[in-house]
Amino acid sequence: MTITIVGLGPGNGRTLTLQAWQTLTMAGTVYLRTSRHPAVDDLPADLQRVSFDAVYDTAEIFNEVYDTIVGELLRLGRESDVCYAVPGHPFVGESTVTRLVARAEEAGISLAFVEGLSFIEPMLTALHLDALDGVQIFDAIELTTYHYPPLNPDVPLLLGQVYSRMLASELKEVLTAVYPPEHPVQLIHGAGTDDEQIEAVPLYAIDHSPHIDHLTSLHIPALPYKASLSALAETVAVLRSPNGCPWDQEQTPQSMRGDFLEEATEVLDALDADDVDNLREELGDMLYHLVMQAQMAAEVEDFTMSDIIAGIEAKLKRRHPHVWGDWEVADTAEVLRNWEWLKQQEKEAVPASLLDGIPVSLPALARSQKIQGRVSRIGFDWPDITGVWGKLDEEIAELKAAPSLEERSAELGDVLFVLVNLARWLDVDAETALREANGRFTQRFQKIEQLAAQRSIKLEEIDFAALDLLWEEAKELLANGEPSAKV
Repeated sequence: MTITIVGLGPGNGRTLTLQAWQTLTMAGTVYLRTSRHPAVDDLPADLQRVSFDAVYDTAEIFNEVYDTIVGELLRLGRESDVCYAVPGHPFVGESTVTRLVARAEEAGISLAFVEGLSFIEPMLTALHLDALDGVQIFDAIELTTYHYPPLNPDVPLLLGQVYSRMLASELKEVLTAVYPPEHPVQLIHGAGTDDEQIEAVPLYAIDHSPHIDHLTSLHIPALPYKASLSALAETVAVLRSPNGCPWDQEQTPQSMRGDFLEEATEVLDALDADDVDNLREELGDMLYHLVMQAQMAAEVEDFTMSDIIAGIEAKLKRRHPHVWGDWEVADTAEVLRNWEWLKQQEKEAVPASLLDGIPVSLPALARSQKIQGRVSRIGFDWPDITGVWGKLDEEIAELKAAPSLEERSAELGDVLFVLVNLARWLDVDAETALREANGRFTQRFQKIEQLAAQRSIKLEEIDFAALDLLWEEAKELLANGEPSAKV
Protein backbone atom coordinates (compact mmCIF):
# COMPACT_ATOMS: atom_id res chain seq x y z
CA MET A 1 0.00 0.00 0.00
CA THR A 2 1.10 3.60 -0.65
CA ILE A 3 0.41 6.88 1.10
CA THR A 4 0.78 9.72 -1.41
CA ILE A 5 1.54 13.04 0.23
CA VAL A 6 0.52 16.09 -1.80
CA GLY A 7 1.69 19.64 -1.21
CA LEU A 8 -1.17 22.12 -1.68
CA GLY A 9 1.05 25.18 -2.04
CA PRO A 10 0.77 28.39 -0.01
CA GLY A 11 -2.29 30.00 -1.55
CA ASN A 12 -5.47 29.20 -3.44
CA GLY A 13 -5.89 26.77 -6.32
CA ARG A 14 -3.76 28.78 -8.72
CA THR A 15 -0.60 27.79 -6.81
CA LEU A 16 -1.33 24.05 -7.12
CA THR A 17 1.13 22.30 -9.38
CA LEU A 18 -0.20 20.40 -12.39
CA GLN A 19 1.01 17.13 -10.84
CA ALA A 20 -0.83 17.92 -7.58
CA TRP A 21 -4.07 18.66 -9.47
CA GLN A 22 -3.82 15.44 -11.46
CA THR A 23 -3.07 13.37 -8.34
CA LEU A 24 -6.01 14.85 -6.44
CA THR A 25 -8.33 14.41 -9.44
CA MET A 26 -7.62 10.68 -9.51
CA ALA A 27 -7.65 10.17 -5.73
CA GLY A 28 -11.36 10.00 -5.03
CA THR A 29 -10.77 10.81 -1.35
CA VAL A 30 -8.18 13.12 0.16
CA TYR A 31 -7.26 13.35 3.83
CA LEU A 32 -6.43 16.94 4.77
CA ARG A 33 -4.20 17.79 7.70
CA THR A 34 -6.37 20.88 7.93
CA SER A 35 -9.19 22.31 5.89
CA ARG A 36 -8.14 25.80 6.94
CA HIS A 37 -6.19 26.43 3.76
CA PRO A 38 -6.99 28.69 0.76
CA ALA A 39 -6.54 25.89 -1.79
CA VAL A 40 -9.16 23.59 -0.26
CA ASP A 41 -12.09 25.43 -1.83
CA ASP A 42 -10.48 25.08 -5.28
CA LEU A 43 -9.90 21.32 -5.16
CA PRO A 44 -11.64 19.09 -7.74
CA ALA A 45 -15.38 19.29 -7.14
CA ASP A 46 -16.00 15.53 -6.93
CA LEU A 47 -13.09 14.94 -4.52
CA GLN A 48 -14.27 13.67 -1.12
CA ARG A 49 -12.47 15.56 1.66
CA VAL A 50 -11.75 14.25 5.15
CA SER A 51 -10.15 16.73 7.54
CA PHE A 52 -8.13 16.13 10.72
CA ASP A 53 -9.19 19.50 12.16
CA ALA A 54 -11.12 17.79 14.96
CA VAL A 55 -7.85 16.35 16.29
CA TYR A 56 -6.61 19.87 17.00
CA ASP A 57 -9.65 20.48 19.20
CA THR A 58 -9.12 17.41 21.40
CA ALA A 59 -5.32 17.27 21.82
CA GLU A 60 -3.50 19.44 24.37
CA ILE A 61 -0.16 19.78 22.58
CA PHE A 62 0.92 19.73 18.94
CA ASN A 63 2.93 16.53 19.32
CA GLU A 64 -0.26 14.72 20.31
CA VAL A 65 -1.97 16.14 17.22
CA TYR A 66 0.79 14.98 14.91
CA ASP A 67 1.07 11.52 16.45
CA THR A 68 -2.70 11.01 16.26
CA ILE A 69 -2.81 12.01 12.60
CA VAL A 70 0.14 9.80 11.70
CA GLY A 71 -1.34 6.85 13.58
CA GLU A 72 -4.63 7.18 11.69
CA LEU A 73 -2.89 7.52 8.32
CA LEU A 74 -0.85 4.39 8.98
CA ARG A 75 -4.00 2.50 9.98
CA LEU A 76 -5.70 3.59 6.75
CA GLY A 77 -2.56 2.84 4.75
CA ARG A 78 -2.56 -0.80 5.84
CA GLU A 79 -5.99 -1.22 4.22
CA SER A 80 -5.72 0.76 0.97
CA ASP A 81 -3.85 3.50 -0.84
CA VAL A 82 -4.22 6.90 0.81
CA CYS A 83 -3.94 10.44 -0.52
CA TYR A 84 -2.86 12.89 2.20
CA ALA A 85 -2.66 16.64 1.49
CA VAL A 86 -0.72 19.21 3.50
CA PRO A 87 -0.30 22.98 3.16
CA GLY A 88 2.70 24.23 1.23
CA HIS A 89 5.47 21.72 0.53
CA PRO A 90 5.53 18.30 2.27
CA PHE A 91 9.01 18.92 3.65
CA VAL A 92 8.67 22.52 4.81
CA GLY A 93 7.37 22.70 8.37
CA GLU A 94 5.28 19.53 8.17
CA SER A 95 5.86 17.46 11.30
CA THR A 96 3.32 14.83 10.28
CA VAL A 97 5.33 14.13 7.13
CA THR A 98 8.64 13.66 8.96
CA ARG A 99 6.87 11.35 11.43
CA LEU A 100 5.34 9.35 8.57
CA VAL A 101 8.76 8.96 6.97
CA ALA A 102 10.16 7.63 10.25
CA ARG A 103 7.35 5.09 10.80
CA ALA A 104 6.13 4.03 7.35
CA GLU A 105 8.92 1.59 6.51
CA GLU A 106 8.43 -0.28 9.79
CA ALA A 107 4.71 -0.49 8.99
CA GLY A 108 5.43 -1.86 5.50
CA ILE A 109 3.85 1.14 3.77
CA SER A 110 5.38 2.98 0.82
CA LEU A 111 5.35 6.75 0.58
CA ALA A 112 5.10 8.91 -2.53
CA PHE A 113 5.49 12.68 -2.64
CA VAL A 114 3.97 15.37 -4.84
CA GLU A 115 5.79 18.60 -4.27
CA GLY A 116 4.13 21.96 -3.86
CA LEU A 117 5.21 25.54 -3.44
CA SER A 118 5.97 26.35 0.20
CA PHE A 119 5.35 29.63 2.03
CA ILE A 120 8.99 30.46 1.30
CA GLU A 121 8.67 31.31 -2.39
CA PRO A 122 5.88 33.90 -2.00
CA MET A 123 7.72 35.31 1.04
CA LEU A 124 10.85 35.82 -1.07
CA THR A 125 8.76 37.48 -3.76
CA ALA A 126 6.92 39.75 -1.33
CA LEU A 127 10.16 40.84 0.33
CA HIS A 128 12.31 40.87 -2.84
CA LEU A 129 14.83 38.54 -1.19
CA ASP A 130 17.29 36.22 -2.92
CA ALA A 131 17.23 32.90 -1.07
CA LEU A 132 20.89 32.26 -1.92
CA ASP A 133 22.02 35.34 0.00
CA GLY A 134 22.20 33.32 3.22
CA VAL A 135 18.51 33.41 4.16
CA GLN A 136 17.73 31.36 7.29
CA ILE A 137 14.45 29.46 7.59
CA PHE A 138 13.00 28.23 10.88
CA ASP A 139 9.75 26.97 12.30
CA ALA A 140 8.54 29.59 14.80
CA ILE A 141 7.06 26.90 17.04
CA GLU A 142 10.38 25.05 17.27
CA LEU A 143 12.31 28.27 17.86
CA THR A 144 10.33 29.01 21.01
CA THR A 145 11.84 25.91 22.64
CA TYR A 146 15.26 27.60 22.78
CA HIS A 147 16.67 29.88 25.45
CA TYR A 148 19.30 31.16 23.03
CA PRO A 149 18.22 30.49 19.42
CA PRO A 150 20.74 29.19 16.82
CA LEU A 151 20.46 32.28 14.59
CA ASN A 152 22.92 34.35 12.58
CA PRO A 153 21.93 38.03 12.91
CA ASP A 154 24.10 38.94 9.90
CA VAL A 155 21.66 37.41 7.36
CA PRO A 156 17.85 37.58 6.92
CA LEU A 157 15.58 35.21 8.83
CA LEU A 158 12.22 33.77 7.73
CA LEU A 159 9.95 32.19 10.33
CA GLY A 160 6.89 30.18 9.39
CA GLN A 161 3.85 29.20 11.46
CA VAL A 162 3.55 32.33 13.59
CA TYR A 163 -0.06 31.26 14.05
CA SER A 164 -1.17 33.25 17.14
CA ARG A 165 -0.42 36.33 19.20
CA MET A 166 0.46 34.08 22.15
CA LEU A 167 3.09 32.29 20.08
CA ALA A 168 4.34 35.66 18.79
CA SER A 169 4.78 36.78 22.40
CA GLU A 170 6.83 33.69 23.25
CA LEU A 171 8.80 34.12 20.03
CA LYS A 172 9.61 37.73 20.86
CA GLU A 173 11.17 36.73 24.18
CA VAL A 174 13.47 34.26 22.41
CA LEU A 175 14.42 36.57 19.53
CA THR A 176 15.43 39.48 21.79
CA ALA A 177 18.32 37.31 23.00
CA VAL A 178 19.86 38.00 19.57
CA TYR A 179 18.15 41.11 18.18
CA PRO A 180 17.44 44.49 19.83
CA PRO A 181 13.75 45.00 20.69
CA GLU A 182 13.51 48.00 18.35
CA HIS A 183 14.81 46.07 15.31
CA PRO A 184 12.39 46.61 12.37
CA VAL A 185 10.71 43.39 11.16
CA GLN A 186 7.83 42.43 8.87
CA LEU A 187 4.85 40.21 9.58
CA ILE A 188 3.61 38.67 6.32
CA HIS A 189 -0.01 37.59 6.46
CA GLY A 190 -1.37 35.23 3.80
CA ALA A 191 1.81 35.05 1.69
CA GLY A 192 0.90 33.92 -1.83
CA THR A 193 -2.84 34.58 -1.40
CA ASP A 194 -5.04 37.34 -2.77
CA ASP A 195 -5.13 38.81 0.75
CA GLU A 196 -1.36 38.97 1.22
CA GLN A 197 -0.38 41.77 3.60
CA ILE A 198 3.01 42.99 4.81
CA GLU A 199 2.96 44.65 8.22
CA ALA A 200 6.10 46.53 9.32
CA VAL A 201 6.59 46.69 13.09
CA PRO A 202 9.44 46.77 15.60
CA LEU A 203 10.33 43.37 17.01
CA TYR A 204 8.90 44.16 20.43
CA ALA A 205 5.45 44.74 18.87
CA ILE A 206 5.01 41.54 16.85
CA ASP A 207 2.47 40.18 19.34
CA HIS A 208 0.38 43.37 19.09
CA SER A 209 -0.81 42.72 15.54
CA PRO A 210 -4.55 42.02 15.20
CA HIS A 211 -3.96 40.27 11.85
CA ILE A 212 -1.99 37.22 13.07
CA ASP A 213 -3.50 33.89 12.06
CA HIS A 214 -2.48 30.47 10.74
CA LEU A 215 -1.10 32.04 7.53
CA THR A 216 1.24 34.52 9.27
CA SER A 217 5.01 34.40 8.83
CA LEU A 218 7.78 36.68 10.07
CA HIS A 219 10.75 38.25 8.31
CA ILE A 220 13.64 39.56 10.39
CA PRO A 221 16.17 41.49 8.29
CA ALA A 222 19.87 41.23 9.03
CA LEU A 223 21.18 43.65 11.62
CA PRO A 224 22.72 46.80 10.10
CA TYR A 225 26.06 45.84 11.64
CA LYS A 226 27.99 42.57 11.91
CA ALA A 227 27.21 40.79 15.17
CA SER A 228 27.94 37.08 14.75
CA LEU A 229 30.86 34.98 15.95
CA SER A 230 31.50 33.95 12.34
CA ALA A 231 31.78 37.62 11.30
CA LEU A 232 34.38 38.24 14.02
CA ALA A 233 36.26 35.09 12.98
CA GLU A 234 36.32 36.33 9.38
CA THR A 235 37.61 39.74 10.49
CA VAL A 236 40.43 38.13 12.47
CA ALA A 237 41.23 35.81 9.54
CA VAL A 238 41.49 38.83 7.23
CA LEU A 239 43.83 40.57 9.68
CA ARG A 240 46.04 37.47 9.63
CA SER A 241 45.90 37.10 5.83
CA PRO A 242 48.65 38.27 3.43
CA ASN A 243 46.61 41.43 2.76
CA GLY A 244 45.93 42.03 6.44
CA CYS A 245 47.68 43.87 9.25
CA PRO A 246 51.47 43.47 9.75
CA TRP A 247 51.08 43.44 13.55
CA ASP A 248 48.43 40.70 13.52
CA GLN A 249 50.43 38.71 10.96
CA GLU A 250 53.49 38.73 13.23
CA GLN A 251 51.73 37.42 16.33
CA THR A 252 52.19 33.93 17.72
CA PRO A 253 50.22 32.13 20.44
CA GLN A 254 53.03 32.93 22.89
CA SER A 255 53.37 36.60 21.92
CA MET A 256 49.69 37.18 22.75
CA ARG A 257 50.00 35.87 26.33
CA GLY A 258 50.78 39.17 28.04
CA ASP A 259 48.01 41.10 26.32
CA PHE A 260 45.55 38.30 27.08
CA LEU A 261 46.29 38.55 30.80
CA GLU A 262 45.95 42.33 30.63
CA GLU A 263 42.55 42.06 28.93
CA ALA A 264 41.41 39.60 31.60
CA THR A 265 42.32 42.05 34.36
CA GLU A 266 40.48 44.85 32.53
CA VAL A 267 37.37 42.68 32.47
CA LEU A 268 37.74 42.27 36.24
CA ASP A 269 38.14 46.05 36.62
CA ALA A 270 34.91 46.62 34.69
CA LEU A 271 33.13 44.07 36.88
CA ASP A 272 34.46 45.68 40.05
CA ALA A 273 33.27 49.09 38.86
CA ASP A 274 29.90 47.66 37.80
CA ASP A 275 30.47 49.52 34.52
CA VAL A 276 28.21 47.81 31.99
CA ASP A 277 29.41 49.76 28.94
CA ASN A 278 33.06 49.15 29.75
CA LEU A 279 32.37 45.49 30.52
CA ARG A 280 30.82 45.02 27.08
CA GLU A 281 33.89 46.55 25.46
CA GLU A 282 36.38 44.60 27.55
CA LEU A 283 34.60 41.31 26.92
CA GLY A 284 34.88 42.13 23.22
CA ASP A 285 38.62 42.64 23.58
CA MET A 286 38.94 39.30 25.34
CA LEU A 287 36.80 37.61 22.69
CA TYR A 288 39.16 38.97 20.05
CA HIS A 289 42.04 37.24 21.84
CA LEU A 290 40.14 33.95 21.98
CA VAL A 291 39.27 34.10 18.28
CA MET A 292 42.86 35.12 17.44
CA GLN A 293 44.23 32.06 19.26
CA ALA A 294 41.73 29.85 17.42
CA GLN A 295 42.72 31.37 14.07
CA MET A 296 46.44 30.82 14.69
CA ALA A 297 45.76 27.21 15.72
CA ALA A 298 43.66 26.63 12.60
CA GLU A 299 46.44 27.98 10.38
CA VAL A 300 48.79 25.21 11.54
CA GLU A 301 45.93 22.66 11.58
CA ASP A 302 46.04 22.12 15.35
CA PHE A 303 42.31 22.77 15.88
CA THR A 304 39.52 25.05 14.70
CA MET A 305 36.96 27.33 16.30
CA SER A 306 34.38 24.58 15.72
CA ASP A 307 36.58 22.15 17.67
CA ILE A 308 36.74 24.58 20.59
CA ILE A 309 33.01 25.19 20.71
CA ALA A 310 32.14 21.52 20.21
CA GLY A 311 34.49 20.56 23.04
CA ILE A 312 33.17 22.98 25.65
CA GLU A 313 29.55 22.46 24.60
CA ALA A 314 29.88 18.69 25.05
CA LYS A 315 31.83 19.08 28.30
CA LEU A 316 29.19 21.32 29.88
CA LYS A 317 26.45 18.82 29.10
CA ARG A 318 28.59 15.88 30.21
CA ARG A 319 29.40 17.52 33.54
CA HIS A 320 25.83 18.59 34.25
CA PRO A 321 24.02 15.23 34.30
CA HIS A 322 21.51 16.77 36.73
CA VAL A 323 20.43 19.06 33.86
CA TRP A 324 21.02 16.86 30.78
CA GLY A 325 20.54 13.53 32.47
CA ASP A 326 18.81 11.77 35.33
CA TRP A 327 21.16 12.62 38.19
CA GLU A 328 19.73 14.40 41.22
CA VAL A 329 21.62 16.91 43.36
CA ALA A 330 20.75 18.49 46.68
CA ASP A 331 22.85 21.65 46.51
CA THR A 332 25.81 23.44 44.93
CA ALA A 333 28.31 21.49 47.03
CA GLU A 334 27.08 18.24 45.51
CA VAL A 335 27.27 19.78 42.04
CA LEU A 336 30.93 20.64 42.65
CA ARG A 337 31.74 17.17 43.99
CA ASN A 338 30.12 15.59 40.94
CA TRP A 339 32.04 17.95 38.67
CA GLU A 340 35.38 16.91 40.13
CA TRP A 341 34.47 13.22 40.01
CA LEU A 342 33.33 13.46 36.37
CA LYS A 343 36.43 15.44 35.52
CA GLN A 344 38.64 12.70 36.88
CA GLN A 345 36.71 10.03 34.96
CA GLU A 346 37.50 11.88 31.73
CA LYS A 347 41.25 11.84 32.32
CA GLU A 348 43.27 9.08 30.67
CA ALA A 349 45.67 8.95 33.61
CA VAL A 350 44.88 9.33 37.30
CA PRO A 351 46.53 12.55 38.56
CA ALA A 352 49.35 12.12 41.04
CA SER A 353 47.81 14.73 43.31
CA LEU A 354 44.38 16.17 44.04
CA LEU A 355 45.98 19.58 43.49
CA ASP A 356 47.21 18.85 39.98
CA GLY A 357 45.73 21.14 37.37
CA ILE A 358 45.47 24.28 39.51
CA PRO A 359 47.36 26.88 37.42
CA VAL A 360 50.47 28.22 39.11
CA SER A 361 49.99 31.46 37.13
CA LEU A 362 46.84 32.33 39.08
CA PRO A 363 47.10 35.30 41.44
CA ALA A 364 48.26 34.04 44.83
CA LEU A 365 44.99 34.65 46.68
CA ALA A 366 42.95 33.02 43.93
CA ARG A 367 45.26 30.01 43.80
CA SER A 368 45.18 29.66 47.57
CA GLN A 369 41.38 29.62 47.54
CA LYS A 370 41.41 27.02 44.73
CA ILE A 371 43.81 24.81 46.69
CA GLN A 372 41.80 25.00 49.90
CA GLY A 373 38.52 24.45 48.10
CA ARG A 374 39.94 21.37 46.35
CA VAL A 375 41.18 19.67 49.55
CA SER A 376 38.00 20.53 51.45
CA ARG A 377 36.05 18.29 49.07
CA ILE A 378 37.68 15.24 50.64
CA GLY A 379 37.06 16.53 54.15
CA PHE A 380 40.49 18.09 54.82
CA ASP A 381 39.07 21.18 56.53
CA TRP A 382 37.86 22.50 59.86
CA PRO A 383 34.46 21.12 60.91
CA ASP A 384 33.16 24.68 61.36
CA ILE A 385 34.35 28.29 61.16
CA THR A 386 35.30 28.37 64.87
CA GLY A 387 38.45 26.41 64.07
CA VAL A 388 39.42 28.94 61.39
CA TRP A 389 39.11 31.89 63.77
CA GLY A 390 41.24 30.02 66.31
CA LYS A 391 43.86 29.20 63.69
CA LEU A 392 43.99 32.85 62.59
CA ASP A 393 44.65 33.98 66.18
CA GLU A 394 47.39 31.35 66.46
CA GLU A 395 49.11 32.42 63.22
CA ILE A 396 48.95 36.12 64.11
CA ALA A 397 50.59 35.36 67.46
CA GLU A 398 53.35 33.42 65.69
CA LEU A 399 53.84 36.33 63.26
CA LYS A 400 54.23 38.77 66.15
CA ALA A 401 56.83 36.51 67.75
CA ALA A 402 58.84 35.79 64.58
CA PRO A 403 62.43 36.98 65.19
CA SER A 404 63.87 37.06 61.66
CA LEU A 405 62.83 38.43 58.27
CA GLU A 406 62.67 34.91 56.84
CA GLU A 407 60.42 33.69 59.65
CA ARG A 408 58.23 36.81 59.47
CA SER A 409 57.75 36.20 55.75
CA ALA A 410 56.76 32.58 56.36
CA GLU A 411 54.39 33.46 59.21
CA LEU A 412 52.77 36.28 57.21
CA GLY A 413 52.19 33.77 54.41
CA ASP A 414 50.47 31.48 56.91
CA VAL A 415 48.28 34.35 58.10
CA LEU A 416 47.27 35.14 54.51
CA PHE A 417 46.59 31.46 53.84
CA VAL A 418 44.27 31.24 56.86
CA LEU A 419 42.56 34.48 55.81
CA VAL A 420 41.83 32.93 52.45
CA ASN A 421 40.30 29.92 54.22
CA LEU A 422 38.24 32.30 56.33
CA ALA A 423 37.03 34.01 53.15
CA ARG A 424 35.93 30.64 51.80
CA TRP A 425 33.99 29.90 54.99
CA LEU A 426 32.35 33.33 54.74
CA ASP A 427 31.46 32.60 51.11
CA VAL A 428 33.64 35.50 49.94
CA ASP A 429 36.06 35.42 47.01
CA ALA A 430 39.37 36.48 48.55
CA GLU A 431 40.84 37.85 45.31
CA THR A 432 37.76 39.96 44.66
CA ALA A 433 37.64 41.18 48.27
CA LEU A 434 41.24 42.41 48.14
CA ARG A 435 40.79 43.92 44.69
CA GLU A 436 37.74 45.83 45.92
CA ALA A 437 39.63 46.94 49.03
CA ASN A 438 42.39 48.27 46.77
CA GLY A 439 39.76 50.14 44.82
CA ARG A 440 38.23 51.67 47.95
CA PHE A 441 41.62 52.75 49.24
CA THR A 442 42.48 54.30 45.85
CA GLN A 443 39.22 56.27 45.77
CA ARG A 444 39.66 57.53 49.33
CA PHE A 445 43.28 58.55 48.80
CA GLN A 446 42.37 60.35 45.58
CA LYS A 447 39.69 62.22 47.55
CA ILE A 448 42.35 63.20 50.11
CA GLU A 449 44.49 64.55 47.25
CA GLN A 450 41.51 66.49 45.93
CA LEU A 451 40.71 67.99 49.35
CA ALA A 452 44.35 68.91 49.89
CA ALA A 453 44.55 70.62 46.51
CA GLN A 454 41.37 72.61 47.23
CA ARG A 455 42.86 73.80 50.55
CA SER A 456 46.43 74.39 49.29
CA ILE A 457 47.74 71.69 51.64
CA LYS A 458 50.91 69.75 50.81
CA LEU A 459 50.29 66.22 52.03
CA GLU A 460 53.96 65.50 52.56
CA GLU A 461 54.21 68.44 54.99
CA ILE A 462 51.44 67.50 57.45
CA ASP A 463 51.58 64.89 60.20
CA PHE A 464 49.76 61.57 60.39
CA ALA A 465 47.02 62.94 62.65
CA ALA A 466 46.09 65.55 60.02
CA LEU A 467 46.26 62.94 57.28
CA ASP A 468 43.99 60.70 59.32
CA LEU A 469 41.44 63.51 59.69
CA LEU A 470 41.46 64.01 55.92
CA TRP A 471 41.06 60.25 55.49
CA GLU A 472 37.95 60.17 57.68
CA GLU A 473 36.53 63.19 55.86
CA ALA A 474 37.17 61.51 52.51
CA LYS A 475 35.45 58.32 53.70
CA GLU A 476 32.38 60.28 54.81
CA LEU A 477 32.15 62.25 51.55
CA LEU A 478 32.41 59.11 49.45
CA ALA A 479 29.90 57.31 51.64
CA ASN A 480 27.45 60.14 50.95
CA GLY A 481 27.84 59.66 47.23
CA GLU A 482 30.39 62.30 46.28
CA PRO A 483 32.64 60.86 43.53
CA SER A 484 36.41 60.53 43.76
CA ALA A 485 38.52 62.95 41.73
CA LYS A 486 40.13 60.26 39.55
CA VAL A 487 37.84 57.23 39.52
